[in-house]
Amino acid sequence: MSGVDREISLDPRHIAKHLPNTSQVQRLLRRGRSAHVFNNEATMEKVAQAIIERGEFTGDIRGYERYGLFFSESIGYRISPEDGSSTLLFYGEVKIDAENRYHVIPRTQPSQE
Repeated sequence: MSGVDREISLDPRHIAKHLPNTSQVQRLLRRGRSAHVFNNEATMEKVAQAIIERGEFTGDIRGYERYGLFFSESIGYRISPEDGSSTLLFYGEVKIDAENRYHVIPRTQPSQE
């Protein structure tokens, strides 16, 4: 079965760290962590909807139920904290917590244990 087959709600706490030019992205980079950023908010919403409708379940990993989908066009980019270089991203993942709240992340590939 593909897609999420129950009601879930967006968890707004995670939105800013996946959008370009936010203070949350800058904080991740200052702390030496890479930032996985969508091209823009409209892309983030489109990716979330596509995954909820037809994403593949990839497992329960690190406390989250995860669904993902590959896209033919870049949905975002990964920013390196070392030199600010970026890598295009084509995979989107929805993470759902125990309270059925979700957030969406652009990634290079599905999460692994």
